[in-house]
Amino acid sequence: MRSHEPRVACIGAGPAGLTAAYLLSKHRVPTIVLEKDSEYVGGIARTVNYKGFHIDIGGHRFYSKSQAIENLWTELLPFDMLTLSRSSRIYYRGKFFNYPIRIFEALIKLGPWESILCLFSCLYYYFFPYRKPRTFAQWVSNQFGKRLFNVFFKSYTEKVWGMSCDEISADWAAQRIQQLSLFSALRNSLRNGRWFQGEPVIKTLITSFRYPRKGPGMLWEGTAKKIREHGGTVQLGCQVEGLSYNPLKKLWTVSYRDLKADMRSKIEVEHVISSAPLREICQSIAPPLLCKGISEKIRYRDFIIVALMLRKGKTFPDQWVYIHDPKIKAARIQNFKSWSPEMVPHPSFSCYGLEYFCFKEDGLWDLPDVELLNLATSELEKLRLARRDEIFDGCVIRQQKAYPVYDQQYRNVINIIRKELEDYPNLHLVGRNGMHKYNNQDHSMMTAMLTVENILAKKQLYDVWNVNENAEYLEIKEDDDGTEPNSGIRLTPQKAA
Repeated sequence: MRSHEPRVACIGAGPAGLTAAYLLSKHRVPTIVLEKDSEYVGGIARTVNYKGFHIDIGGHRFYSKSQAIENLWTELLPFDMLTLSRSSRIYYRGKFFNYPIRIFEALIKLGPWESILCLFSCLYYYFFPYRKPRTFAQWVSNQFGKRLFNVFFKSYTEKVWGMSCDEISADWAAQRIQQLSLFSALRNSLRNGRWFQGEPVIKTLITSFRYPRKGPGMLWEGTAKKIREHGGTVQLGCQVEGLSYNPLKKLWTVSYRDLKADMRSKIEVEHVISSAPLREICQSIAPPLLCKGISEKIRYRDFIIVALMLRKGKTFPDQWVYIHDPKIKAARIQNFKSWSPEMVPHPSFSCYGLEYFCFKEDGLWDLPDVELLNLATSELEKLRLARRDEIFDGCVIRQQKAYPVYDQQYRNVINIIRKELEDYPNLHLVGRNGMHKYNNQDHSMMTAMLTVENILAKKQLYDVWNVNENAEYLEIKEDDDGTEPNSGIRLTPQKAA
């Protein structure tokens, strides 16, 4: 190791933190990863093993518009990736609709009168849209019309976020369903019928993807192993309690506690890469930030998955079913066997994961496991997806701070925090919770990849905040001489520091 090389601490062993640590360790940069979970790496992309059943927390499709990300997945897990056809549907009024929406199927199943009203509603908002949509409801109405918004978006979205669609920022829609509209759905239907064959496919509409044969945790566990093989350190069960910056030495002191041994330790590093929740980082920095108080306004949506094991080999084909029925509390149901047959221990078994979104202060979060298992069983019966006598076991997994909330005040709060953190150029925020951006897994990884490029170059080549910003996925960048950077990342040029 050369003395001028940076020393780096990565807070969090999710996709962003592990990607950063892996790339740094490949360059022989001394790196330590501190992860609060005492058993698993992967964060919300981990895979929980319960009696041989593999449970994917939230469901993860491995598909990216970035070839650099696709290549990295192949590098990390070269022989264990399956290629799957996407299968997901919406449950609405007792019927299943394909998702992404197949417009002709949807209109037929909605019936002639409802279909006519939906088309007129779409045309109305096409000619008279909200000029500057501020809310999720306005943004989706512009794309699909108010009528289809109420049918295919409102109920599910309000379950996920626990608030009215009129309170959710349009930013979330712009990032999650970018470029999707009634007309793009129509073009997609025609493309499948050999029309519009030459047009690029919108990411929301992709029909195939890759998936690790034993869940996404398989990839991240392999990544942690590779980091250790390259000389890096991955420590589980370690909770970061404080960050102290010395501006004269330009070093961070990271204080953390080993939860198993109940021992406290400190390390001194040149760079901190954090994918921990932004609110927690703001609270932990000493001396206290001026924005510490306002950071309390950052909100997160928590998540419960109830996994039910069934003596049932044949089941519905979908990886996901979205439940657009306000009488059912579950927002989405995963069928883990449709992700991969190896997610269940025997071909005669199946496993469903019913996903419930809540805030920790809600009563749902604190319900005993037995009540949550009974609730999920009853809802499967109501949906006629399983009988009670087919279910022989189950487990409950709770995930705090699963999704950053995009309410009307979030952008102003984040901008204030970012402004103050500019005084700490060697504190790098990455990933979904680290940046409080509802990034996909590949976007989170990209923020880590670009951060590593900045650290290795000892200057800001890239502004990572532009990844997936304003509905744009930044893909192409070349060096001044026209060649690609060392990482093979291709992104739109950013201002260099």
